[in-house]
Amino acid sequence: MKALHYLGPQEMVYSEISDTTASAQEEVVVAVDASGICGSDLHVYRGNNPERSVPAILGHEAAGHILSGPQTGQPVVINPLIACGSCKLCGSGRSNLCQQRIAIGWHRPGTFADQVRVPQDNLIPMPQDMNPAHAALTEPAATAIHAIRLAERALIGDIENAAVLVIGAGSIGLLSALALQAQGVEQIAIAESNAMRRASAASTGNWETIDGAKTAPPPEAYDLIIDAVGSHTSRHIALSAVSTGGVVIHIGLADNDGGIDVHRLTRHEITLMGAYTYTAQDLEDALHQLHCGSLGDLSWIETRQLRDGPNAFRDLDAGRIAAGKIILIP
Repeated sequence: MKALHYLGPQEMVYSEISDTTASAQEEVVVAVDASGICGSDLHVYRGNNPERSVPAILGHEAAGHILSGPQTGQPVVINPLIACGSCKLCGSGRSNLCQQRIAIGWHRPGTFADQVRVPQDNLIPMPQDMNPAHAALTEPAATAIHAIRLAERALIGDIENAAVLVIGAGSIGLLSALALQAQGVEQIAIAESNAMRRASAASTGNWETIDGAKTAPPPEAYDLIIDAVGSHTSRHIALSAVSTGGVVIHIGLADNDGGIDVHRLTRHEITLMGAYTYTAQDLEDALHQLHCGSLGDLSWIETRQLRDGPNAFRDLDAGRIAAGKIILIP
């Protein structure tokens, strides 16, 4: 089979490897039909995870179909988080926080390949009529939905009445805005510094777009801020733009270099909350919302062949991509 191999910073190669096989009774082999490039994949590509062993097959946002066993041919979406299933966090429905969890595309071969082995319990049946490229958005959509659900618990008042700022117009930022819009939120702004992505975001939904590189969002103007970038700069913007008693949900992991005004956080009783990935229920709900169209027509994605993966990573690294997500098709 063919796979996209990460060999080190800024080095990707598309090459032939041996076909994969299930190595445990509870595993199946899935033919990958579509796999999205995540921001975490781009961080690895840029060399921001020097401990990462090479060569490696990245990728974890994927849809495909089962190749063997009683469910052969069944279209599926992959849950890449493999939890222990027996700890307190798993038992409470928060398997995303399991301290024994491992991940497809990180601790074991990922989905930038023709095939991938997956535990049977990590497969979600996918509607037969669904576009695999759309289904591959389930993982980032679930991340967005999970963040919004956390925000709803902390907000004063109903989320539909909140003024919301989303920082970043990548897939998680866009999907956060689309999920908010689907819930009836009308006051949404998206801040994005990349002009191409900002234009794409502007044509995707009924919201305000802000040039994050030139214009600071109004201070104390938003009840809820979703930071889908997670940089020193975006954290500084979020803590300035959130209202007294407001909520900041931190999803992005661009860096770990401060940017938090703890005096304002404390004196204005601002809730700053991290949101990490998703639960199994978030994934199922995300797949349903993508399929039924409540998250829009998804025309903002771009599909490329897996063999063009090295060029896709180069273009993303250089900021030459307008699309909020590139989906690779084997």
